[in-house]
Amino acid sequence: MSRTENPGSRWGGQPRPATADEWIARAREVAEVLGEDAVARDRAGRPPHREVALLKQAGLVTMMGPVEHGGAGQNWITACRVVREIAGGDGSIGQLLGHHYVWAWAMRLVGTPEQVAETEHRYTAEELLFGGVVNPRDQDLLATDEGETLVFRGKKFFSTGSRVSDLTLLEGVLEDSGQHVFAVVPSDHEGITFGDDWDNLGQRLTESGSVEIDDVRVPWSAAAGYVDEQFRGTPYGTLNVPTLHLVFTNFYLGIAQGALRAGLAYTRGRTRPWPYGGEGKTSGTEEFYVLEGYGDLQSKLWAAETLADAAGTNLARLLHSAREEVTAEQRGRAAVLVAAAKQRAVDVGLEVANRIFELTGARATANSVGLDIYWRNLRTHSLHDPVAYKRTEVGRYALLGQLPAPTPYT
Repeated sequence: MSRTENPGSRWGGQPRPATADEWIARAREVAEVLGEDAVARDRAGRPPHREVALLKQAGLVTMMGPVEHGGAGQNWITACRVVREIAGGDGSIGQLLGHHYVWAWAMRLVGTPEQVAETEHRYTAEELLFGGVVNPRDQDLLATDEGETLVFRGKKFFSTGSRVSDLTLLEGVLEDSGQHVFAVVPSDHEGITFGDDWDNLGQRLTESGSVEIDDVRVPWSAAAGYVDEQFRGTPYGTLNVPTLHLVFTNFYLGIAQGALRAGLAYTRGRTRPWPYGGEGKTSGTEEFYVLEGYGDLQSKLWAAETLADAAGTNLARLLHSAREEVTAEQRGRAAVLVAAAKQRAVDVGLEVANRIFELTGARATANSVGLDIYWRNLRTHSLHDPVAYKRTEVGRYALLGQLPAPTPYT
């Protein structure tokens, strides 16, 4: 993606996609642009302002927004496929877009009708990207009740995307009750300072570093889901965590798809046969172990995608239901299926990202090839929460019939 080229200009004057398949095709086009220099941009480590602009120009940021405000009104099934496609070109940008969809939907999960209407109109009509200062393991961001106002002060050691976003979802702990409270604030608020300290192995362009919050004031009316300073929760409102983990699942699969495509392309063009195999092969594409390896990886990836699609279809049905119709049991079953899909995506994704080196050959480890980006990205983000707990959730359901209770990570 050239720094002088306007990468979104290719969609200028084109009609907006009208169907889910057309939106997925649009995402695939964006992923191709991102994939052209993903490795170089990853190494440069610049804030992904141009990448965010590309998402906006392609219409992907407002794809799920209400039609009456200029959005496309697409559903979560489409959103998951779009995230998967984008992550195939650049895992970091797939994560940014996926988190945006979750946080843009968060108010619909827990907010009052007035909060939902205001948030959805604002981000859709103005084409705004969400970031999030949301990390429930940190209890260091406090929200103090000062009458009609909540004041956020403290620090989060991790965030996602806020530095390149327009709106930030703040998550704090109420000082008196210990309850969590969320509010949407402008990302350029003078009380928000980004640490610029995200220096990790992978997902380098997600701007996931620390954030200092100093005297960010919002009215109680902006506290998501609070009425008369009391939170009105429902099982529907606890779908936020399974939805976030479904997004994780899909950008893991997208990264794995990108890795497999990169390995296949390298092998077709550059992998040499082993000269001592005794069969006179002229290309690496004739090697039996290469054919067997790619066949194994492709089969596993197709299977993981099928499970993820099933989990996504099930969860989307709940997300697009009326809030009062979703039961705790439906929520629990959806969370189990997402947990199953996520652990498969992690395992298969890491296997693909690792084994492509065995199938491409020693020369493919050259830095100029950049195949390491896929493993680095998957390895980094798959440590977000221990995958063993996802396996245990599924195990408890299979063995004991127990559904997972909602927690900040379940």
